[in-house]
Amino acid sequence: MRLRALVIKETLQIVRDPSTILISVILPFLLMFLYGYGVSLDLNHLRIGVVMEDSGPYAESLVSSLMYSEYFDVKVTRDRREIEQDLTKGHIRALVVIPSYFSEFIEKNSTVAPIQVISDGSETNTSNFAQNYIRGAIQNWTNKQNAIQVNSRYWYNEQLESRFFILPGSLAIIMTLIGSLLTALVVSREWERGTMEALISTSVTRGELVLGKVIPYFFLALLSMALCVFIAVFFYGLPLRGSLLMILLVSSVFLFSALGLGLMISTVSRSQILSYQITLVTAFLPAYILSGFLFEISSMPKWTQTVTKILPARYFVQSLQTLFLVGDDFTLLFKNMIPMIVLGTIFYTITFFKTKKTL
Repeated sequence: MRLRALVIKETLQIVRDPSTILISVILPFLLMFLYGYGVSLDLNHLRIGVVMEDSGPYAESLVSSLMYSEYFDVKVTRDRREIEQDLTKGHIRALVVIPSYFSEFIEKNSTVAPIQVISDGSETNTSNFAQNYIRGAIQNWTNKQNAIQVNSRYWYNEQLESRFFILPGSLAIIMTLIGSLLTALVVSREWERGTMEALISTSVTRGELVLGKVIPYFFLALLSMALCVFIAVFFYGLPLRGSLLMILLVSSVFLFSALGLGLMISTVSRSQILSYQITLVTAFLPAYILSGFLFEISSMPKWTQTVTKILPARYFVQSLQTLFLVGDDFTLLFKNMIPMIVLGTIFYTITFFKTKKTL
């Protein structure tokens, strides 16, 4: 009866508190919009320059291949000096130099002559993309010249849409922020409003107090997750190859840890402002940078990879990418759920012992 009364109290407080609705409904909607349209790893219409020192048939064919590619916006010149300033000023991102002996070299040696590619290293990612895209375009042109047909197939994301890779990860980042924020402000708000003294003076136990705070926000966070999945699938066309039941199960396990982290922060700090700041530093920022959402974990330093193992978001990102793009890979999903359960248990244990029924 005491637990039911606490749950009803928190539910009524959620309904009456506009900030809670703002965090659980409006915030995920805005973040989904920003991640869906504002973050992209695709590189289309890359501005490049081509210096044609050779006007032979092979050089003309290669330039035509680059110009008709959907990935490039090509500016062609005969003199390198005319276009080097464009690279310096950032008007183009890379420069392809076709040497004067290009066609003659191919005719004599039956192989492609060396081609110089100069890219703007001030933007490292764009420079790497430019080098790889140009190298791939030249390789495709070479295969056509040699009558070699390469049929490539990509599993799980056949269109190579970076949006399909980003959106599942963005769901994990959004739920990390929302799940942690919802409970991070709960206990500290009670202390600030002076209602915690009334609660601890009753016969409510510490366990009932913790559960009474978590249960209503757990279902509210699930509602936010359902809203995010709906937007990702029906507005952005994200494929959903896994079952809704597994998404519900994995999301529940993750929210168990995310809400536990927020409640632990809220219990340790009795200030809403401080709880909010701690949540951003300990939950949102590490999840954004170290969860594998944008940056490959395997390319990080070894000590950083070790740190990522204590982040629930890391396992949630992998699980959602698997569910949306691959399907119900139970081995991988259960392997990711175990660390989230362990971390959540640690958070709730700390919260339980830090929750005192004394002033």
